Amino acid sequence: MAKAFMDDNFLLESPTAQKLYHEYAAPQPIIDYHCHLPPVEIAENKSFRNITEIWLGGDHYKWRFMRSSGVTEDFITGNQPDQAKFRKFCEVLPMGVGNPLYHWSHLELQRYFGTRTLVSAATADELWETCNAQIAKPELSARGLMVRSNVRVVCTTDDPVDDLAYHKAIVADSDFKVKVLPTFRPDKSFNIDRVGFQDYIRRLAAVSGVAINSFPDLLKALDARLDYFAAHGCKLSDHAIDIAFFSQASEGELTATLAQAMSNEPVSKEQADQFKTAIMLHLGREYARRGWAMQLHIGAQRNNNTRMFKQLGPDTGWDSIADDLISAKIARFLDTLDGDDLLPKTILYCLNPIHNEVLATMIGNYQDGKVVGKMQFGSGWWFNDQKDGMIRQITALSQLGNLGAFVGMLTDSRSFLSYTRHEYFRRILCNMIGGWVENGEYPQDWAQLKKVVEGICYGNAERYFDIV
Repeated sequence: MAKAFMDDNFLLESPTAQKLYHEYAAPQPIIDYHCHLPPVEIAENKSFRNITEIWLGGDHYKWRFMRSSGVTEDFITGNQPDQAKFRKFCEVLPMGVGNPLYHWSHLELQRYFGTRTLVSAATADELWETCNAQIAKPELSARGLMVRSNVRVVCTTDDPVDDLAYHKAIVADSDFKVKVLPTFRPDKSFNIDRVGFQDYIRRLAAVSGVAINSFPDLLKALDARLDYFAAHGCKLSDHAIDIAFFSQASEGELTATLAQAMSNEPVSKEQADQFKTAIMLHLGREYARRGWAMQLHIGAQRNNNTRMFKQLGPDTGWDSIADDLISAKIARFLDTLDGDDLLPKTILYCLNPIHNEVLATMIGNYQDGKVVGKMQFGSGWWFNDQKDGMIRQITALSQLGNLGAFVGMLTDSRSFLSYTRHEYFRRILCNMIGGWVENGEYPQDWAQLKKVVEGICYGNAERYFDIV
């Protein structure tokens, strides 16, 4: 007899897994230490006009699936009415057999709108009415969803030139108890080979109050922004290392490369790698001095569809997994920082799952015995934050590292509904650990199991980031 679809014991295949999840994992609060939620929407406590805006708006996971299902762009990012867009998504979602979107979408409807109605063309109008009848409730506003999801801390993703005005407004509101902190994301400062670099450097100079005429000037400007972010509670950085790099150059050579780029002259790949390496090494040392954690997201191949990139811009669903080699260059970067005794707490994420074991073993090279899990192999990211991807990441970390020290899941999302991904992760985690116990591979020591599960779901992140 088939199990009920997504019931209370969804993904929990044993009594042990069920106990671990319901008693230990589910009650834990959430530290969402990496996301892309817009701070303005939190500061202004945005209310959503309908289910389409909150459910489909900005969600390139859903957009990619709709495109693959034959839905034209006018029903995705175009100007069709919201209800028509919603109907199109409902019409095609049943084709998503095995796709995590099918699970995520139904979890979002269950947890936030209290409906177990299956998504389909036949139920689209019913769901439209059911969800929109609730959409104006305070618990479905931006802040309401965070509180309802038992979120303690959110770390947004912020550019060094941001004035953090919305973070200041959030802090000033003593009635809102969720802590919202900025994360330092300085990619534009070192992507010297990308369009817009020159304008960005001029803006950074203006915001920092540092005239940037040399490479040391650029570092001074970044340091000023590090201080500014630190003064507003920042304790994390994040970097998109799409293609791993490591190449060193003298200060004079770096200043010459900067001048060349600022004159709109093209730089070579070697010059770009040298420039990126020098900035990343400087920032890594500064993070260590400040006690921050450094996140490296490795291996995305972005904006592949030139035509659609020109039409819609970045982060609209035209990215994929890169297949470059990473181990030697990542090791040289980490080793250089470690050689100075200035390697910060570091989380390495890979988008290509063939690198799972690479990173799971890499982190063991630089643990220092002073910080529990100082070097982390980050959770399944982007194309890997689904059942199979999570299982593979947890398996690699447990077999080659220290799963009990893992800082757990994050949303990496622009959606206020995506906290259900923490539930999805926790169910998968508990099912795996429960399976090991049921199979006699780990003892049924409930005190230790409680410590491990609660740690991975919340406690380890609380200790590691020191932001609660």
